[in-house]
Parts: sequence; structure tokens; C-alpha cells
Amino acid sequence: MMNTYKIAVIPGDGIGKEVVPAAIEVLDSIAKLDGNFKFEWTYFPWGCDYYLEHGEMMPGDGLETLKQYDQIFLGAVGMPELVPDHISLWGLLIKIRRGMKQSINVRPAKLLAGLQSPLKNPQNFDITVVRENSEGEYSDSGGRIHTGEDEIAIQNAIFTRKRTERAMRYAFELAKSSRKHVTSATKSNGLTYSMPFWDEVFNVVKKDYPEIDTSVQHIDALAAFFVMKPQAFDIIVASNLFGDILTDLGGAIMGSIGIAPAANLNIEREYPSMFEPVHGSAPDIAGLGIANPIGQIWTGKMMLDFLGHYHAGTRILTAIEKTLSSGVKTGDLGGTATLEEVKNTVINYL
Repeated sequence: MMNTYKIAVIPGDGIGKEVVPAAIEVLDSIAKLDGNFKFEWTYFPWGCDYYLEHGEMMPGDGLETLKQYDQIFLGAVGMPELVPDHISLWGLLIKIRRGMKQSINVRPAKLLAGLQSPLKNPQNFDITVVRENSEGEYSDSGGRIHTGEDEIAIQNAIFTRKRTERAMRYAFELAKSSRKHVTSATKSNGLTYSMPFWDEVFNVVKKDYPEIDTSVQHIDALAAFFVMKPQAFDIIVASNLFGDILTDLGGAIMGSIGIAPAANLNIEREYPSMFEPVHGSAPDIAGLGIANPIGQIWTGKMMLDFLGHYHAGTRILTAIEKTLSSGVKTGDLGGTATLEEVKNTVINYL
């Protein structure tokens, strides 16, 4: 019996409106070739254009609407010249993450065949960063008081045992089917409360996984090691801020942030998860047809994996690597291909 997945599509802003339709064409192609599933796509025009017209990034009942779908496929959010980033981020992206209880963010960084890393000796690195996605340094807690030279801003970083442990256990479970190693990103020599707590929880959780090797690295050293020896890492578990920074660096050492995918997971599967590339809306190249669709396509591969269609997902990643190896690349990767040419080549290889 064929599975039909109802997907809420939010292209968002800038190049999101270009790369999302391209990725959907790829996903429809693999669905047709596979024959065991298909997609029903429903588009929502939410984002900065919507905000400029309606005064909000998404309707008040937007979360209830999204709950009717199996998954969410998002492009990019942001038009900083027109809408402040904190409004666009908290009004749509984080609102969905929190409202759908997407407590885990997963982002891979892998040296793809056909891609030239800026590193001199990348040694075929293959890293997955598991980022706690619901609290930590991005907690909506704090405030501002006084004015002038006496003005004070306070931002609270909140870490709960439940959510910290949940992220760590997810990382250890991933490691079972990987190279069986988990690295914890910390900074307990500088942050005197949150990171010692993080370390304590990690030490408790790792006892339940004796078959998994572990290491602990301070975030500043870990960022350096991403450049010096990325092949040394398998699964990394990190707080919200640390994971955010590491994964942008992961995209950079792959050759372009434009190819990095991400998944915001509701691991209990009570609500839809959301799949989005790491890259931003790139308004400077929006509408020119030269944006790199690889990140959005690879993000679709992650959605297939989450739905249990691992073979179809692997076929997409293989087609991406064959496309890159054939020299069909957009300008950010040193090529001259258009978005359309990259998309069509991926489909041809499928």
C-alpha cells in the first residue's frame, strides 16, 4: 500500500522561493521512481513579505494549521533590510520549533564526492552535530532596564535536565549506527553553572552506553579541531548556541554553507518535524536563478530518512555527489551552473 505524506511547504524569503520548488521536483522524482510513497504539498506564503502585509510572520492559528501535516519543508527566512532579524526569527522559525516541540536539531557535515573543501587535508570527514533545540542560550528569558550609560541587558541561558539528557541520549542512539563515538561540546572552564551541569548530565548518560566511546571538548578548541582534524569526530552533542556555531563551520569546511542541510525533530512524533537548510535567504542573489539548491535537496533527503525511506534518501545523496563530480556546480562552489541546471542534473542521475 502506497504511503502518502502531507507536507506543509514554507518557501519563506529570498532564495527559499527558488530552492524549495527545485527540491520538491527532486523529491517527486524519487517518489515516482521508488513507487512506495508519494507527497501532497501544500504551500504557505508565510515570511517577511507576509509580515510587511499583515504585521505578523504567520497567522495566529498557523501552528494549529501546521499540526494537520506530517512534516514541514522550509526554505529560508529573513529580509534584514526590511524586517529586523529578531522579528523574522522569533515570529516564524523559532515559533514553529517551539510550538511543534522540535527539541532536537540534527545537522551533518560531510566531505561530498566532487566537492573541494577549503581545508588542505580534509581526510573524508563525516560529522553529525546533535543540537539541543529548545532552550539553553536561546531561551526567551531576560530583559533590559534603565537607559543611557546605566542601561543593562540580561539574557538568561536555561538548561533543564530533561531536555539536556534528551539531546544527549539521541546522540548516543545515533552513534550506535555510526562509528560509535560521541563528543560533548562544553565550556565548563568559563561558564560556571550551565556547562558544569551539562558535563554532569553527560557523565550520567554515557554510563548507559558502555559500547560508545566518548570525549569532551571545550567549544573553542572544538572549533579549531573542525579545521585541523575534522575526521576525528563522529557524533557531536552540543547546546543550542554551540551547535549553531559548529554547524555553520561544518558547512564552511564542506565548501559552502549553501549545501548544508538540517532537521528540527519532534522525536516523539507527536507533532510534525521541520526540515530546512542551514543557509539564509541570500537576498543579494534572490531571483537571479543562481542559488545553490543542494542544501535544500539534501534537506529533503533527511526528511526521507526520518520517514523511514533510507534507500530513497541514499539515492538522492548519491545523485548529488555524481552531479558535483560531473562539474555541475553553482558559483559558490566555483562553477557556472544555474539552479535549474543543478536540479535537472540531480534528477537525471536519479
